[in-house]
Amino acid sequence: MTEAYPRIRLVDSDAEDTRLLARDVVRIVFYLPHDHVELGAGVEQTLTLYRHAVGDMLTRAWDSDGESFPLTEAGWGEVQASLRPSASFRFIEELAEDSDSFQRMTRLQAECSWTLTGDDFDGYSLRYLARLPSKTPLEGSVSVLSATLPTEYLELHGPGRVRELAMSLASVLPLASGHAGLALELAGVRRKILPLVREELRRYPGVDVPRVDAHLSVGARVEGVHWLNFLGTSLLQSVGGSEALRGRLQSSGSTVQEVGALGAAVVTLGPGPEAGDLSNGGDLPAYRELARVLEPVLEPFMPGYALAWRGFSEDEVHDWWRRFLD
Repeated sequence: MTEAYPRIRLVDSDAEDTRLLARDVVRIVFYLPHDHVELGAGVEQTLTLYRHAVGDMLTRAWDSDGESFPLTEAGWGEVQASLRPSASFRFIEELAEDSDSFQRMTRLQAECSWTLTGDDFDGYSLRYLARLPSKTPLEGSVSVLSATLPTEYLELHGPGRVRELAMSLASVLPLASGHAGLALELAGVRRKILPLVREELRRYPGVDVPRVDAHLSVGARVEGVHWLNFLGTSLLQSVGGSEALRGRLQSSGSTVQEVGALGAAVVTLGPGPEAGDLSNGGDLPAYRELARVLEPVLEPFMPGYALAWRGFSEDEVHDWWRRFLD
């Protein structure tokens, strides 16, 4: 199998085995401006779609308390049961402040949270975090569903298969925005790992670094530019609609297509994701073009974001954040 994409694999030098701390993946993520009660059925559908695409690669589940269990038949039953919202309350304000449910949700800033993974940090994962169900939700708060595939899956099956999966997931979710493309997957403390891949982040602008707190603030903004860029109805209207987008994107291979029946669209930048390579002038012009078009709705850089990038100056983080604009 030909390696068509850069391998970014960081091995834990302090471990006795070859445990990875970071690896390259394809990441698909959707931001959903709804509570768990409105999302459970759709998320259960995405679980079925992902399993159909990858087979039995998911083997363990991690719940909101950090406890793990194997995805046996009983384990899958537990995950599926968690997707059925409780009938005992609708909003957190209805719970007693000393109750276990109130304490757990306040700590997590979420109602439901779990992570499903494969073996030995192999690049397969599916994560769901349902936002805090408040009568007055935080401005911009969203629920998040994300999935990853190892880069080897992309090379083996082709980008068409990955795009098909992303489109099928998007079609069953009431999304505000979303995206898919190359990214880093981190297994450990983010602030300790990122300085160790500093050169790779500088070199490959198409490799994303996922945020840990996006569910608290993304809202009606777009989190960067990627290979696939999903825009919900509100965001699509903010940039003039599908036809206006088509007219402003001149790069070869850039397309705009409607998604599902809820008025969303996806902007695709070429036949497959690209890492780019600034060492040989690969600055991804199609990505830069879309960034300029979407700039009014892109999430702006905020000084506090640099706190999660220990070892980087605020200017370095700012430059990475705006790498397709400046």
